[in-house]
Amino acid sequence: MNSHSLEPDSSLSEESGALEEEVLETRQAPVRLDQHGLRLDKALCALVPEFSRSYLQQLLALGAVQLNQRVVEKAALKVKAGDQLLVEMRPTLQSQAFQPEELPIEVVYEDAHLLVINKAPGMVVHPAPGNWSGTLLNALLARDPGAAVVPRAGIVHRLDKDTSGLMVVARDRLTMDALVALIAERNVSRQYLALAHKPWLGAKTCTVNRAIGRDPRNRLKMAVVDLGLHAGKTAQTDFALLSGCTEGALVHCTLHTGRTHQIRVHMASIGHPLVADTTYGGHPEAGMQRQALHAFRLAFVHPMTGKSLEFRAPLPHDMRAACDSWGLAYGD
Repeated sequence: MNSHSLEPDSSLSEESGALEEEVLETRQAPVRLDQHGLRLDKALCALVPEFSRSYLQQLLALGAVQLNQRVVEKAALKVKAGDQLLVEMRPTLQSQAFQPEELPIEVVYEDAHLLVINKAPGMVVHPAPGNWSGTLLNALLARDPGAAVVPRAGIVHRLDKDTSGLMVVARDRLTMDALVALIAERNVSRQYLALAHKPWLGAKTCTVNRAIGRDPRNRLKMAVVDLGLHAGKTAQTDFALLSGCTEGALVHCTLHTGRTHQIRVHMASIGHPLVADTTYGGHPEAGMQRQALHAFRLAFVHPMTGKSLEFRAPLPHDMRAACDSWGLAYGD
């Protein structure tokens, strides 16, 4: 999910751990008549059906594909019936991503079924383009060998790279399925602290009920959308002013839904983009160089023991320093 998404995390490919051998396998076959005129990457999918097209495109970029005994790299190249294809099944960065790495992670709670961690800002949750290593998933695989047999090493929701704070991680498949169900039923409670630009005016509390979807003008961003015109999902966030000044405000945020970038988008929509959130209208200030958002409270009923659990993580040093520089009270 995303910085504040409580949707189950289903984006990870199961294929990525499938190429562990250093010995290269070679596949070769002629282009069939029914493949005449196809893009090269689509033709390769028939030759290597167990892997995704994105993986095959990586092999093309590595120079591991030959067409009629010549190395080709253009995925959009059209093939002809009778052309000879050859693919070297090389390990790519993606295929080697799901490897254990000894990385520091702060565990605030642990039992036989689950972990609660306080994710540091700057740590990516799982491997993705541009970040195939150094992720929380890599750290979990190194910390607990049993994580290798749990999908996505037990990660059931996400925080953005630059968002800090609490996450719950399953240690076995039964617990993972139960946590996914809790999240889907909105029975996992999470609150955030956000440092926003501009003085807070008017009522100290407000609720934003605005649907969120892909920004029609920039597909790399999310935006408040009109569901009558654009695809999206309903989204609700409660905001409460904790402390304010002429430069900005420290705001308590409570999610009722878990959409991608929900807090960031909703805060920007009411004229208070997060400090240093350059994607949604913020800019670095008060020493903050990353979006000023922290998941400080996490609460849920343990899916295996039935015990009510609640955790709090204090503001990280950079957000504390920013609050101090603006004279904002943040408590403990």
